[in-house]
Amino acid sequence: MGARYPLVAGLIGRCPNCGRGPLFQGFLTVRPVCDACGFGLAKADSGDGPAVFVTLIGGFIAAFGALFTLFAFRPPVWVLLAIWLPLTLVICLGLLRPFKGVLLAAQFMNKASEARRDE
Repeated sequence: MGARYPLVAGLIGRCPNCGRGPLFQGFLTVRPVCDACGFGLAKADSGDGPAVFVTLIGGFIAAFGALFTLFAFRPPVWVLLAIWLPLTLVICLGLLRPFKGVLLAAQFMNKASEARRDE
């Protein structure tokens, strides 16, 4: 029995085939095989897609927040850097794993050659 919503399974870091087994075996390393259903995940490769999306989204949030903070409160530049550089890092690292899971699940759903169901 497959996952009913593969994109949601990917978003929360679960196997897109069954929705139960973990997708990752580290921060971003994809497991070779799902522990729950035995589905081969080794061929799935998201490439640089997650990093591009995260950079664009995280950069937009950080740049908008920094500019808003600058014009609304007029703090010194060191305060902006002390606030927004760590926040940018947290935002980007926080988004990277879910985006990678979603892109891998999208490959699975669209039967991409790297992550086909019918091996």
